[in-house]
This record gives sequence, C-alpha cells and structure tokens, in this order.
Amino acid sequence: MAGARPRIVALVSLGCPKNLVDSERMLAGLALAGFAVSGDPDGADVAVVNTCAFIDLARAEADKAIAELERLKRAGRLGRIIVAGCMAQREGKALLERHPGVDGVAGLAQRDRLADLCRSLLEKRSAGAVVRVEPCPASAPDDRERLRLTPRHYAYLRITEGCDNRCSYCAIPEIRGPLRSKPPDAVLAEAGELTADGARELVLVGQDTTAYGRDRPGAGWTLARVLARLRAEAGAEWIRLMYTHPASFGEDVIEELARGLPIVPYVDLPIQHASDRILESMGRRVTRADIERLVGRLREAVAGIALRTTFIVGYPGETEAEFEACLDLARKVRFDHAGVFLYSPESGTRAAALPDPVPTEVRRERWERLMGVCEEIAQESARGMVGRTLEVRVDGAAREAGYLAARHAGQAPEVDSAVLVKRQGSARRAKAGDELTVRVTTAKGYDIAAEAIGPGRGDARP
Repeated sequence: MAGARPRIVALVSLGCPKNLVDSERMLAGLALAGFAVSGDPDGADVAVVNTCAFIDLARAEADKAIAELERLKRAGRLGRIIVAGCMAQREGKALLERHPGVDGVAGLAQRDRLADLCRSLLEKRSAGAVVRVEPCPASAPDDRERLRLTPRHYAYLRITEGCDNRCSYCAIPEIRGPLRSKPPDAVLAEAGELTADGARELVLVGQDTTAYGRDRPGAGWTLARVLARLRAEAGAEWIRLMYTHPASFGEDVIEELARGLPIVPYVDLPIQHASDRILESMGRRVTRADIERLVGRLREAVAGIALRTTFIVGYPGETEAEFEACLDLARKVRFDHAGVFLYSPESGTRAAALPDPVPTEVRRERWERLMGVCEEIAQESARGMVGRTLEVRVDGAAREAGYLAARHAGQAPEVDSAVLVKRQGSARRAKAGDELTVRVTTAKGYDIAAEAIGPGRGDARP
C-alpha cells in the first residue's frame, strides 16, 4: 500500500543574507526530517516566514507577508503558520496581537528544531499558538548542511553572529545577542562544504566581520588569519568581504586584500554618516578623517578596489549642515556602490530617546538628495566603463529579454549593479556560473551593457 504523502512546509525568507543562511538551514532540517519543502505557501500544510526586524520597513514587509499567509489560511488554502527569525525573537507573544492567525512563534534558538514545532502543530498537541522564544545560543550557529536558495555558483558564509558595537540606532545586539565568532576550523569546514556543492564565490557575512575573534582574546582568531586560510584551503575562485566596520579594519586585513585572488578587490564598508558629532552620537568610534584615511589606504594598497557603503539620514538632531557633510563626503570619496537609509527609531535603543527628531518630510527630502548624488556618481562610473574589457561571471537570465545578468569582481550579488550581457556569440549558451570576457558597449543607469568576446580568463579585476 502506498505510504501517506509527506507533509508540505513552505518557507518565505525575508531580510539580509544572514537571514538567508538561517532559511537555508531551516529548509535542510525540514527536508532531513521528512517534510517536502516548497517556496509556495498556497496549499502547504505549514508555512514558515523567516522575518527581519532591523528597521520599520523590514517589519512592515514581514507584517505584509504574514497577513498574506493569514488570508490563505482563512480561505482554507494553508494549514498552519509559523513566524520565525528576528521579529519572532524580538516580539515573542506580542506578535500574536497583530496576527491572530499565527499558530507558532519560533525564536532564533529554534532554528534547528523547527521540524519538531511543525509536527506539534500538525498533530494539534497544543491549544492556541505555541511560542518558543529563548535567549540566543552562547556560540555561533553551525551553518553546515544547508539547502541553498542562492544560485549554485555563489554562497554566503557567515563567520560571526551577534554584535558588540552597540551603535545607538541599532537593535541587532538585543535581537541577535553579543558577538560570537565561528571557530576557524568550522569556517573552513563550512567553506569546503559549500565549494564541494558548486559554490565558486564565497561571500563572507556577519553583523561585523572585522570584529571576528574579538570575543576570543588570546585565541589568535583574527579576520586576516581566516582570510589567509580561506585563500589557501577553501577552493573558492572569489572570496568577497561584506559587513565590515571602519573602526576595526586592521592593516593585516588590507594586506590580505592586497595579495589578490581569490580574495577579490571589494569591500563593503558601511560608514553611516560624515558628521563627527553624529558619528560620536551613533557610537561609531570613528571620525570623518578616520574614514577618509581608511578609504585612501584601501585604494592605495588594493589595485582596482571597489567600495560599497551605506548612509543613514535623518538621525535625531541632524542639522542641515551635518547632512550636507554626507553629500560632500559622497562626492569626494565617490563610492562605487552606496545605499541610503532613512533613520528608523528602534524601541529600546539609545537614539530612540534622543531629543529633536527630524521631521519625516525632512528625512525623506534628505534621502532623495543623497540618493540623487549617489545615483549620479554611479551613472557617471557606468558611462566611464564603456569600451572597457571585463571578466564577468554569469548569475542567470536578466529581467531584460535577450540579456544575461552577470557581475565583475567589483559587484556583489543581489545588492549592487550588474553587467547585462547580450545573448549572442559565446554568450548564447552561457549559463549561471560561467565566466565570460566582455566588452562594455553602453551604460544603462546603474548597470552596464556588454557583448561577449570570448570565454573568461579568470582575471577578477574590473
């Protein structure tokens, strides 16, 4: 007699790459426990939404996703709903006040026990919603055995969890806990698993990757040493460094970047502001002069380095002159990629209690002005690439018909601009993960369009 069909669990993953790593672990755990996993909650026995709670926009996105699951449940097209991740950790039972259709709330410590909660809800062993929220584990999570959601040729490698910086505007330490560095051998083991699974690019992530090892004084754990081991042992073609902090960016890390491939000439360096007073209030532990010196040193030491940053505008008490310092720094430094966030008051943070909030309309206007400057710089940079020859890696089909989406080493997946390669010649049959040599033909806003002139040569520099 045929066995009963496996129960279907659908997962909706929101938020940053660190959340995506958790989602991939959730999926693998559910599959190993015998569940059929899906990305479509319509018709599923259980839907899990892995939430972000970093800023108000992220919470609004999570609320919208949960509300849609509740609608499916009311229509009889979905069985149970579980809210997991950062919003679950931060709000716990209070989340049910907004979302009475939720059946389970699973904090971060429940990530690897999600199958047990699904079974409990499906067997109706508990009356009402089940809330399982505990303090974050004392060590960094083991992220091996993942069912990856990224294209096969790149993967996120988390090296730290939690944060000790306590920036005044940020609730992450309250949600994710203090800094916990993953042991170097564990980092290498996970990197080996990912490359064995086809990942040719490893993207290093954490709340603050340059703080790696600070929680283990005397152990000799440093980011530079981990980079050196990854260079020698991981088997990756590209290794990319994200989520660094300007206050803890050591010369030894710069030296590792300068050694070249497989560590690509790229750094994600969130600076957040350019006013010394605002930087001090934020708790960033750097001045504008420090930032400019670090950028200068990186560009001096690492040929062709691409720099990504983020700004926060509308911080409490921010004056027009202090905001204009951000405009000035953006024009002076000319970051290759930049994101701008509106300040979001987060409950329980120091900044939320500060006087002189910047009116919403002023925050929005400043966001538009700074975004305009960053867009102008990015578009000028794109126009300056016309005629150049680049080595790129294909990510897949582009949204624009007839083109492939690709990246050179100065572009991170999902957050930066792209190289749009026309599907002709040697690119006609190219697939995700393939390398191509291309010539840039035109600028398309942030992106650049190119034509393939041959297979890739393995040179990562743009």
